[in-house]
Amino acid sequence: MKLFYIDATMREASRTRRIASPLIEELGKRYEIETVKLDGADFPAVGSSILHDRDNGIVPQEYADMARRLAAADRIVIAAPFWDMSFPSALKVFFENMSLYNITFGSNDRECFGLCRCEKLLYITTRGMDIHTGDPLEQATPYIRALGFLWGLGDIRVVSAENMDYSSPEQIEAKISEAVRKGMEICRDF
Repeated sequence: MKLFYIDATMREASRTRRIASPLIEELGKRYEIETVKLDGADFPAVGSSILHDRDNGIVPQEYADMARRLAAADRIVIAAPFWDMSFPSALKVFFENMSLYNITFGSNDRECFGLCRCEKLLYITTRGMDIHTGDPLEQATPYIRALGFLWGLGDIRVVSAENMDYSSPEQIEAKISEAVRKGMEICRDF
């Protein structure tokens, strides 16, 4: 079984990474893991020239190959901090480069449908503000759920720790520990 891990943490001391690392280690006991670290990956923003190429059937081979591996993954884990009410732009650009017709999604005369075989996705995040999953101000999870619909990603679970920028060091440690505990529970049947 294969797991595709998208690491969109940008700092070595990332609080999100501190939650994700033990969960990935645990999942590594059951899954073959491919990790894509987005910090420094330099995926291009999808603009007119890339769209022109795609319209003419031109996609860089390395992106098509990666999108195929992503689509073939049994599980996906995303680790990304809460930035500007969503997640880092590097993650959005990655999604745009992996959203390839007849690889991660397809369509017929009436609708789009997902081509990914992923049955479960785990989204791991930390938020500096006191904004919870499902709050209208939190736009990362709704986007990931919408992308999950397009790509056919299955069950989407979220592990988060909130209000991290306004907590004492002791509170931060407790929140990270609690998020790891919740994540480990999810890992049991992930």
